[in-house]
This record gives sequence, C-alpha cells and structure tokens, in this order.
Amino acid sequence: MDPVFTNIDEVNRLPSEQFIKIFGNVVEHHPAAAIQILKNRPFRDAGSISHAVNNYLDSLSEHEVRNILQYIPELAGKLADLGKMSLESTYEQSSAGLLAIPPDTKQKLSFMNEQYRIKFGFPYIICVREKNSLGEILDDIQARLKNGGEEELSSALEEVKKIFFSQGILETTATSVS
Repeated sequence: MDPVFTNIDEVNRLPSEQFIKIFGNVVEHHPAAAIQILKNRPFRDAGSISHAVNNYLDSLSEHEVRNILQYIPELAGKLADLGKMSLESTYEQSSAGLLAIPPDTKQKLSFMNEQYRIKFGFPYIICVREKNSLGEILDDIQARLKNGGEEELSSALEEVKKIFFSQGILETTATSVS
C-alpha cells in the first residue's frame, strides 16, 4: 500500500517525481491528475489535498471525465483475471471479496458490467469499501442502470473521489502546517 505520512510537511517536501508516484493513482493509471494536484502545494492540511483532488476532478470536461473513467477496471473483470490491475484496485477488490467469487456470481456480475458499459460507455464504478456485501454491489448496479447518462456520469465521478479518499493516503496527514 501507499505510504502514510505523519504530517503535511512531509507531503509538501516530497520531490515532484515522488509526489506523482505516490498520488499517481488519484485516478487509476492517470498521473496527469497528480501533476495537476501537485501545482496546489504547499498544502495546509489533508483537507487542502482533498480540496485539490475535488477541484481537479470537477474541472474536467465531460469528454475528459469519460476518458479517465475508461482507466478504471471493471469489478472482477478481465484485468483482475489477468492480474493487471493496480495495487490499489487489487487491494480494494480483494478486500471486498470480488477476486474470489463463485463462477455463477461472477457471470452475473460480468453480465451487469457489460450492460452498464453498453448503456453508459464506461465501466461501472463503485467504492466497494462502502458496501457490506456483493449483494449490495449487485443491487447498486441494478439501481444505477436506471439512471440517465448525465446523472450516472456524475455518480461515477463521485465514486472516483470516494475511491481515492478510501485508499488511506491522507489518514494521518491531518496535522496542519504551523
């Protein structure tokens, strides 16, 4: 997992390359996000990093949002089968039990992922750490399949934000700069 910092000064002192490496998966496989967030240094506290992440993601055009959503792997999908997900995605999906589901459930999830992608043009995205069971995830996909395109694009972007914040990078970075 990613390093955890004892205070914000450590984050502010990181060389740019190291900052980009650590925060490079704010959006999966999209280091441009970290490059833009880096421009907001020095950060006062973890909240100011969160604010920079939100501002970056909220500033993207619809086309840019759709583009970055393509980088996020489907739940228990082909990248998981091939072992080609990022460490963060592997950890998240594994901790939710998605990498060890029975074949019939995996088939159902794959079908729903496909229906979602056909309808919206990007993968179903959810912060699985906020769900208590695979059943909740399947119910959520079913419910979100009823959304309109604009509403779902917004929902997917909010889930991207939740995924970043759930990764724990900012957990002990709360100490403010004096």
